[in-house]
Amino acid sequence: MEFKTANGKAEIEPQRDGSIFSHNGLLLHTENGLWLEIDGRKYKTEAVKVGDVWWVHFMGHTLQFEVVEPGASGAEEDGNLTAPMPGKVLEVFVKEGQQVAAGDQLLIMEAMKMEHKIIADRDAVVEAIHFAAGDQVSQGAELIKLSD
Repeated sequence: MEFKTANGKAEIEPQRDGSIFSHNGLLLHTENGLWLEIDGRKYKTEAVKVGDVWWVHFMGHTLQFEVVEPGASGAEEDGNLTAPMPGKVLEVFVKEGQQVAAGDQLLIMEAMKMEHKIIADRDAVVEAIHFAAGDQVSQGAELIKLSD
């Protein structure tokens, strides 16, 4: 998983065992709320998503993270933008032939009751749009194709 933080991007690969996630010795228990376990002690944690930002409240501190959504570029980096999971296209912001810049929002899809932004990974031209607002898509479906 990749996150945008106030200190730049951070990438972690947590391990999952049922409802417990672990990373570098930290354990996050997700059954019956969120509990962060450090050195054998559990601490109640609250997390709220506002727009694209997660606000995490822990031991009197508030941390802010933005998850960089998977699916922003094709697995082969061939200019295809794919659906990170099954869902529904809510809105398409571009047209075929349109020039886009890296970071431009191309479309929004809804999956698992959350909105996912699909963004351009580089400056390019929109070559093809394969779905319209309201369409259902499967995980890995090519949403938009970009060309240089």
